[in-house]
Order: sequence, then structure tokens, then C-alpha cells
Amino acid sequence: MASSPLFLQDTPTLRIGELARLSGRSVHTIRWYEAQRLMPGAARDAGGRRVFSQAHVAWLGLLDRLRASGMSVRDMQAYARGVRQGKPALAECRELLAQHRLKVQQRAEELRTAATLMDHKIAMYDKWLVRAASGGKRLP
Repeated sequence: MASSPLFLQDTPTLRIGELARLSGRSVHTIRWYEAQRLMPGAARDAGGRRVFSQAHVAWLGLLDRLRASGMSVRDMQAYARGVRQGKPALAECRELLAQHRLKVQQRAEELRTAATLMDHKIAMYDKWLVRAASGGKRLP
């Protein structure tokens, strides 16, 4: 996999174990990401071993946030493909993130509505508990 222009800006010095430690991912997970073409390519050192940069640490953080916010692996692959393409895919990458952000905002609103309902129910239970503790008498 060729390196993205984004990742060429940062000197690759990290071996996969270091990347795993810094990113909080396992070596196995990082290799899976590579196999799924979710990671822009690593450079190779003189011995042919993959080396990564600090930009890969940030990239893994972004992948985590995308996945945690509900982005499918397929969409993450499309986004990673666009990042690898660079300038020709800027509009595509932007649109993919904009569409996902809209879905995240809609989900956040659904969660806020659910939390408001739960707050109401909890307050109701609080009143019932106070009433039960007072022997069932209505309190002012």
C-alpha cells in the first residue's frame, strides 16, 4: 500500500510494537487494520520491516472515533481510500465525513431525548422513595 501524502509529512520511526503501545491497540489489531486497507501504508526500513510515524498514532485515534460513532468498516475503508488518493479525493472525503457527522448528530439528539425521559422517570422515583420513607404521607 502506498503512503498517503499526509503520512509522508512525518518521519516514520516507530515499529509496530511501538505503534501498538502508543496507540493503545494490539499488534494484531493494527495488522487487521492494514489487511482491511484502513491504514495508509507504512514505510519500510533498510531491513524491510514496516515503520510507522506519529501520524499513524493519530490516524488510529481517528479510526477509533469513527468506529465508536457508528461508521461502518466499509465507509471507513472508503475514507481511507480517499485519504490515500490525496487531492483528487478531498471532496469525497469531506462529504463522507459530513454525512457521517449528520448521522452522529441525529443519534446524539435521540440520546438526549432518551436521557431527558430518563431524568423525568428518575425524578418520579425519587418522589416515590421520599413518600415511601415518610410512611406514605404526601409531603408539601
